[in-house]
Amino acid sequence: MMVEPRLSMLDLITCLSNVIDLVSPTVVNHHSRVAYISLKLGEELGLPQPKQAQLAIAGLLHDIGALSLEERLESLKFDFSDSPRHPERGYYFLKVFDPLAHVAEHIRHHHTPWNYGEGITNNGEAIPFSSHILNLADRVAVLIDRSKPILSQAADIRKKIEDRSGSLFVPEIVNAFCDLSTREYFWFDLASPATSIAMVVSESLSPQSVELSVTELIGLGNLIRRIIDFRAPFTASHSLRVASTAEALAGIARFSKLEQNMIKVAGYIHDLGKLAVPGEILGKPGKLNESEFNVVKSHTFHSYRALEPLYELHTINQWASFHHERMDGQGYPFRYKGADLPLGSRIMSVADTFSALTEDRPYRPSMRCENAVQIVRNMAREGALDPDIVSILAQNAEEIYDICMTTGVSAMEDYEQLTT
Repeated sequence: MMVEPRLSMLDLITCLSNVIDLVSPTVVNHHSRVAYISLKLGEELGLPQPKQAQLAIAGLLHDIGALSLEERLESLKFDFSDSPRHPERGYYFLKVFDPLAHVAEHIRHHHTPWNYGEGITNNGEAIPFSSHILNLADRVAVLIDRSKPILSQAADIRKKIEDRSGSLFVPEIVNAFCDLSTREYFWFDLASPATSIAMVVSESLSPQSVELSVTELIGLGNLIRRIIDFRAPFTASHSLRVASTAEALAGIARFSKLEQNMIKVAGYIHDLGKLAVPGEILGKPGKLNESEFNVVKSHTFHSYRALEPLYELHTINQWASFHHERMDGQGYPFRYKGADLPLGSRIMSVADTFSALTEDRPYRPSMRCENAVQIVRNMAREGALDPDIVSILAQNAEEIYDICMTTGVSAMEDYEQLTT
């Protein structure tokens, strides 16, 4: 009997944060560093524990609205030429998920300068003090040169922050940073591997961690699929369509209601590892070369390894991450054969394939329902897909196609609201 998974929200957020930072070696560990600095500044300023927890979570997610590698790299510059758009997008992603709605405002204003007190409000609305802490923490993190000994940089970083006191940063926060920066452990922590920093943050926040039910996990999964899919218009509806298709197939296959909810979550996050793939490759209008395709093939591996430590998500992880395995063992990245693949993984493969075929892509238009079904049938005959699941799809093709199309329209409306 399937047991309902209950998961620490902090663990899943940390997982998401780490995957986002895999997109380039330049940004690896950035979110963890900002979370750590924010947490330590909160302690130095005497903020209560719940506020410290909010700060650290905001640090782990502060750049989730940066949808391209170019935006991520631009955000690593100490000075901006233009006001970045990613904080507003990050706010949009988070505000609809109640357990993280309180963090949304902090992220929304994390690049707002203090400007000698004018930064206390924006368009008549108060800016959270935490946003200014996050701003300073983010700027400290981008000043760190990982190729040099960390302690030899401390004085220069401190001076650069002090020079912007009042203009870019709140003087009170600058003073707290200057006191904190005299302690060697602070810098040694920042120079530690990502796992060590994450452990410090996690241990500090564990008393404040929220446990998610499956229903709440669906909400967080829906948030994550926006971050994954909204990097390009042609993928904007993909994970929602896959989740809806997989849920429908699972229902016909007599999965329990709990299992249907779990496979919906798996559908939402099945392409989690694509956050580690540059958008320039994912959005390429022509055929990928061998090197580019090898990068794309890594996405299911990144998904699996990122979720692997979350034991409560073991079943959901398998269903999500094995969607490019094949019944004949010629899939990737683990080369599992049909007998080794859970039924949920086989359903996900069919859902992903059918959804992709009926979507517009840069290199081809969407296919009609009957054409997509025929290709899926051929793939089953060739040993790629489970013939029993394909048979369920074929027998209920129009109904599932309608579900796919309806959810696709909903997702595109959501995407257009964000980008216009």
